[in-house]
Amino acid sequence: MSSIPDASSTALTPSLARRLPLEWLGVVPFFLFAIMFLIWPTLFLIVGAFQDQAGNFTFQNIADLFQPSIMSAYWISIRISLASALGGALIGFFLAWAIVLGRLPSWLRPTVLTFSGVASNFAGVPLAFAFLATLGRTGLVTVLLKNYLGFNLYATGFNLLSFLGLTLTYLFFQIPLMVLILTPALDGLKKEWREAASILGATSTQYWRMVAFPILWPSLLGTSLLLFANAFGAIATAYALTGSSLNIVPILLYAQIRGDVLHNQNLGYALALGMIVITGASNVLYIWLRMRAERWLK
Repeated sequence: MSSIPDASSTALTPSLARRLPLEWLGVVPFFLFAIMFLIWPTLFLIVGAFQDQAGNFTFQNIADLFQPSIMSAYWISIRISLASALGGALIGFFLAWAIVLGRLPSWLRPTVLTFSGVASNFAGVPLAFAFLATLGRTGLVTVLLKNYLGFNLYATGFNLLSFLGLTLTYLFFQIPLMVLILTPALDGLKKEWREAASILGATSTQYWRMVAFPILWPSLLGTSLLLFANAFGAIATAYALTGSSLNIVPILLYAQIRGDVLHNQNLGYALALGMIVITGASNVLYIWLRMRAERWLK
C-alpha cells in the first residue's frame, strides 16, 4: 500500500526548509555597539539637558547656554574648527591633486595614502606631546631656528598654546583626512571629459572652471563640513595641549561634568546637546553633498 503525501504537509515543506537569515548575526555586534555606546548615551544626555539636578523638567540649562562665557566658548570652537577645516581642505586638495593627477612618481601615491591613513588617526596626548616637543618653547624646531638662523619664533608673538597653535595642531590630522576622502573623487574624473573639452577648444583653466570644479564642488564642500565636525568635537588633543587656558566647548564641557570647580552635569548635557546639533548638521550636509557627488563619479 503506497503512501501519498498529504497536501498540508507538502505545503509546509518550503517553510520548514527555509533557512534562518544567519548572515544577520554578523552585524549584531555592530548594532549592540551602536546602541550601547552611541544611541543610548545620546538619548541620556538629551534627556538630561532638559532636567535639573533634582530630575525635574526645565529649560534653564538651554537658557544658560546663552551666557557670555559659554557663547564665547562656542565662538572660539567654531573659529578653530572653521580655520582648520579650510586650511585642511585647501592643502589637502592640492596634495591629493598632485598625487592623483600630477606627474609625480608612481611610488609616491601609496606612500602618501599610507601616511595619511596613519596621520588622520594620530591625535590626543601623543599628538599634543609631538607638537610640544617640536614647536614648544624648548622644542626641536624652535631651538634650531634660534641657534642656527637667529630667528626667535616666540618673539614674533607665536604661542603654541593659543588659537593659532591649536589650529596648526589640528591641521596634522585634518590634511590627511582630506587627502583620503578626496582622492577617490579625483580618481572619478574621467579622461574622456578632459579629452572632450580639449577637442572643443577649452584650455586647462576652462576645463577646471567649467567641468572639473562643478563636479568636485559637492565633494570639496562636503569634506570641508566633515573636517569642521571632526575638529569641533575633538577634546583630547586640545586638553592635552592647552589644558584649560583656551576656552573651547569640549574643555568647558569636561569642566562642567568632571571638574572640581565647575560641576553642573545637566548644564554639561546641554553643552553636549549644542555640540550634537552643530556636528549633526555638518554631517547631514556632508552625506547629502556626497550623494550628489556620487551621481557624477559612478
